[in-house]
Amino acid sequence: MILEVERLSVAYGPVVAVRDLDFVLERGACVAILGANGAGKTSAVEALAGLLPKQGGRVRFNGRDVTRATASEMARRGLALVPQDRDLFATFTVEETLLAGASAARDRKSGRLEDIYELFPRLLERRHEFAGMLSGGEQQMLAIGRGLMSSPLVLVLDEPSAGLAPGIILHLVDALGEIRRRATTLLIVEQNLNLAEALAERCLVMSAGVLRWKGPMKDALANEAIREAYFA
Repeated sequence: MILEVERLSVAYGPVVAVRDLDFVLERGACVAILGANGAGKTSAVEALAGLLPKQGGRVRFNGRDVTRATASEMARRGLALVPQDRDLFATFTVEETLLAGASAARDRKSGRLEDIYELFPRLLERRHEFAGMLSGGEQQMLAIGRGLMSSPLVLVLDEPSAGLAPGIILHLVDALGEIRRRATTLLIVEQNLNLAEALAERCLVMSAGVLRWKGPMKDALANEAIREAYFA
């Protein structure tokens, strides 16, 4: 297992956002975390990435206890988070943004620009443009490319399809499928069931901060009770 999560809890003061979350992520796999807005999905992955403190539980990454690890430590260890808001510097060019992503690798070999441009040819065309001038789809490509430049063991994507047109989502699915074929482990937070179904073998269904169900993606899609929890 590359990631082991035991009874993870996250709170904002008296408000509990995630309660006793348990799951594992195998090397090379893709797991989707599903749920409506407010289900606790983003809080869970931000805590795993070291951006939020953990109120309780235990997390192991690549065989090491990282329960207290900071965001920079998690990045150095090989977990890259692509946040929902993309968190790009508007006045950095595409190429400057990608090169900045390589710095997170630190003691590991960083990714290569050529590989990112092969994966996202549009970024090669726009490499001298400012990030703030890109379309939403191009910014998502750039955010993913920046994460890949750190050569992550696990790439975590928070709502990668949010705000994108259907045609752009299809291109995104193709790119993420290629990333999987390159042996990168994926953890995807999504509300788009079509994207999740296309990429993930297993899923976690969350509602109100609690894990309601986990298992094969195909079983979740066929189960009406799970769909009701998903849309709760």
